[in-house]
Amino acid sequence: MRRMNLKVMVALSCGLLAVAANAAEKKLPTKPYADADHVIYFPVQGSFVPKAQQQIVNHGGPVITSAKVVFIFYGPSFSNAASPDFAYAQTLQAFRNQFGTTPEYNTITQYSGIQLANLGSGTADMFDNTAPPTNVTDAAVQAEVNKYLSTHAFNGSTIYEVVIPSTSYSSSGTSTSCGGPHLAYCAYHGHFNSGGNDVKYSIEPYPSCSGCKVSGWTDAQNQEHFTCHETREAVTDPDLNAWYDSSGNEADDKCAWSPTPFIGTGGYGYQYEWSNADRACVRTK
Repeated sequence: MRRMNLKVMVALSCGLLAVAANAAEKKLPTKPYADADHVIYFPVQGSFVPKAQQQIVNHGGPVITSAKVVFIFYGPSFSNAASPDFAYAQTLQAFRNQFGTTPEYNTITQYSGIQLANLGSGTADMFDNTAPPTNVTDAAVQAEVNKYLSTHAFNGSTIYEVVIPSTSYSSSGTSTSCGGPHLAYCAYHGHFNSGGNDVKYSIEPYPSCSGCKVSGWTDAQNQEHFTCHETREAVTDPDLNAWYDSSGNEADDKCAWSPTPFIGTGGYGYQYEWSNADRACVRTK
């Protein structure tokens, strides 16, 4: 009887060790939030302080070696030449078209063979003149990406980035972006399955609040900053199982808001990027 109890205890101990090991391997969010299984938030200013001294580690997931970015401009104001949103959209496209070959993008080529790339060389951007709802949920963002994919070929190296106007806000559960009742993030990236394809996507809400602004910057420059962050993270950690540190922070998270974001190549807005090679946040490589 004592021998049987010993066997049971050994079996239970082994089971608990296996559970602990699996938990250690799984990426855990820095705090609980809706959609944590498939998206990572860009935090608002002052909401968390990453442990910048920790190196990021490849956890075995894929990266996007040669990436492309497609913008999906959701709302009629983006194609209305009389609206400020028209110039905003054109500026974001110009930023995207040069970003993949800049020294600011070169910071991530140290990870898993990522290459400089013409991010604008994919399928055409979409200007959807349908008015978005005031509250653009994560399900609505995915639906907008699927709307695009219903008329355009899917590409596994493309990040589909949905841009919404200041009259709308993004929500993930009870958490929201600027304009919403529970500000928790400025943008996010993630992935979802659609028709058997692993779709990489991002929501780029309008930076209309102080928690998502750099003082003195234009709205377009603030949005370039978020596009920089989400694009690089979607490249280095597209399925949330590739490059991040022991606290779950991706490369751009580690340098979010500190040091202060800067105006760099082309006069566009950027943020610092974590570099394992330098063991620090850097502007360029």
